[in-house]
Amino acid sequence: MDNKEARAVAHQVLEYVERLQNDTKAPDIPEPFADDACFLNFHKTFVELRGIASAFAKGDLSVHIAPKGFVADAYKALQANLRHMIWKVQQVENGDYSQRMDFLGAFSTSFNNMVMKLETTIEDLRQKEEALTVLATSLQKEAKKRSDALHELKKSEQRFKYLAERDSLTGLLNRRTFFSFAEMGVQSASALGEPCCVCLLDVDHFKKFNDTFGHLEGDRALQHVVQTSLGTLRESDLVGRYGGEEFVFLLSNMGAEQGYAAANRIRYAIEKNIFSLEKGGTTIITISLGVAVILPDAQTSDHAEKLRQGIARADVALYEAKARGRNRVCMVPLTEQTEPITFSHASLEEQEPVLSTLLPP
Repeated sequence: MDNKEARAVAHQVLEYVERLQNDTKAPDIPEPFADDACFLNFHKTFVELRGIASAFAKGDLSVHIAPKGFVADAYKALQANLRHMIWKVQQVENGDYSQRMDFLGAFSTSFNNMVMKLETTIEDLRQKEEALTVLATSLQKEAKKRSDALHELKKSEQRFKYLAERDSLTGLLNRRTFFSFAEMGVQSASALGEPCCVCLLDVDHFKKFNDTFGHLEGDRALQHVVQTSLGTLRESDLVGRYGGEEFVFLLSNMGAEQGYAAANRIRYAIEKNIFSLEKGGTTIITISLGVAVILPDAQTSDHAEKLRQGIARADVALYEAKARGRNRVCMVPLTEQTEPITFSHASLEEQEPVLSTLLPP
């Protein structure tokens, strides 16, 4: 073979190698070399190296590298380094920021810098999370304190409101609050066209009771009178402490007869409910009551005045009851010509009043 033929063969081999290197698909073996064992071995090795490079490019590092030699060894080294790099990345993913690399040149430097920055960032985030946790805990405690304080404030407000509206000894409405609610009761009764009754109660000979048994027993006696009275009334009835040993009632939807009956039930219950003294012994407590009826009047809008007049008439009736011997109910007449009607201290069965004189002529 002369130089020209040898050069042609060399060019054919170089062309094949170039195609083997550049083409997407490995070229077929040229016909002249189809039976050449050396060429076939070269083709096989180069095709395997192409496959390894293609697998690496796709991220597949599991490929087995069978060829020998410098290029194959370089692939093996690259495969080992990439596998080791993946392991280190997995360790960093699991929170181990101590991992470093020194086998991939500039990539190792960038990896190491990234891990150090990541470690610093994670540490900063951890510290901030701890700070936020402490802050959240503090805020929760503060919120609970505020909630507890608000709850206590509401309880205090309710208590102060209760104390402002109630008599401290008996728990009844105080005089100011009773008048406020009673005025609304009179207004409601007037709107419904219903009568209502005002009743004043006075404990008989209460000064003598205090002088005999002491003021502490006197307080207990007033509480006894209140509890006994409440047991005879309806939920819709208003009761307040008028002052001292006097109490005031607004009995809704009651005319003269019903007002008499309700007042006398109170009187009778207190007389029959024997009071036990704290130091032993018992005594009977009696009361006197004055009742006045408030008739509905659509023409009058001053309900406070109607209430005031009703209490004034009940006070006249109470004075009359005490003047007639106490332990009785007295109601002022609806007309000036009618004499006051009273209940004596006899039993309820014996106290059926004649009420015809109470009705308007």
